[in-house]
Amino acid sequence: MFSFFRSWRERGWSSISAEDYSAAWHRWGGSVATHPDFVARLSELSSISVAYLGWLVDGELQAVIAVWGRHLALSKSGLKQHNKRRFFDLGNAEVIIPQAAGSQVSVRHQVRYVSELNHGRISTLKQQQEGLALARKPEDYSKKFRYNQRRELRLLEEQGGKILPFTELSSAEQAAMYIDLFEKRWDFAAPGKEHLAEVLELLRPFVTGSFICIDELPAAAQILYRVESPEWISVEYINGGVDPQFSAHSPGSVLSFVNTQAEWAYAREQNKPLRYSFGRADREYKGRWCNTAPVYEVR
Repeated sequence: MFSFFRSWRERGWSSISAEDYSAAWHRWGGSVATHPDFVARLSELSSISVAYLGWLVDGELQAVIAVWGRHLALSKSGLKQHNKRRFFDLGNAEVIIPQAAGSQVSVRHQVRYVSELNHGRISTLKQQQEGLALARKPEDYSKKFRYNQRRELRLLEEQGGKILPFTELSSAEQAAMYIDLFEKRWDFAAPGKEHLAEVLELLRPFVTGSFICIDELPAAAQILYRVESPEWISVEYINGGVDPQFSAHSPGSVLSFVNTQAEWAYAREQNKPLRYSFGRADREYKGRWCNTAPVYEVR
């Protein structure tokens, strides 16, 4: 029975190498959740075997996926299936499956939050009820919104606030700061905290963004990962933490302003569009920063 379902899921797909998968990602593009280094490094860290599959037409690859059994690799459902539900945290990351332009494929592995970029080219996709929060372009915010954000930034700096590169910290320092601020903000354990320092070290080339100190004390931090495709740049905002004692200075809002502005500036220097994801469009504050984009799933 197991072999029957596997044969059904993988019909049309063939086993390929990790090198073939990586080459396809860098040729067609993808997202943080499908990047070959994220897939390989986090699969190895969590001790979950990953298989790479390719859709071939006349011997030519048209699309690639990385899977954990019947789940897309790195997915929450895949972690849960392997009894490692909170081993690491990628939030509800946008999934862009590497796929050749104009190709048509069928995916039967379980996957959620598949990008609108794959819509119309994967026959099995169904639209999810939830949408994805993608950051607006800087010029798409109202003049009042931009004025208020610049004012909050100026006031924070006048009152002892500093904007500092997150990447200047060691991975252990990043993890410790983030966990402390996350738990102060949300009053529950940070997902994946036990392995976060190791995750951040493994993914260090992709970590981006800033953090805020006020009076030399950490006030706000976010975990952001950036990957670059040939035709776009993807940034995944996993989550953030804020020390409530500094709430009068709005450090969380200021940090979102600083980080989104910096990533838009970087993308425009590369002359590429930016897909800056805040994950699921499920909170009021995301509506201030983002447009809601449709996403798709295969159950």
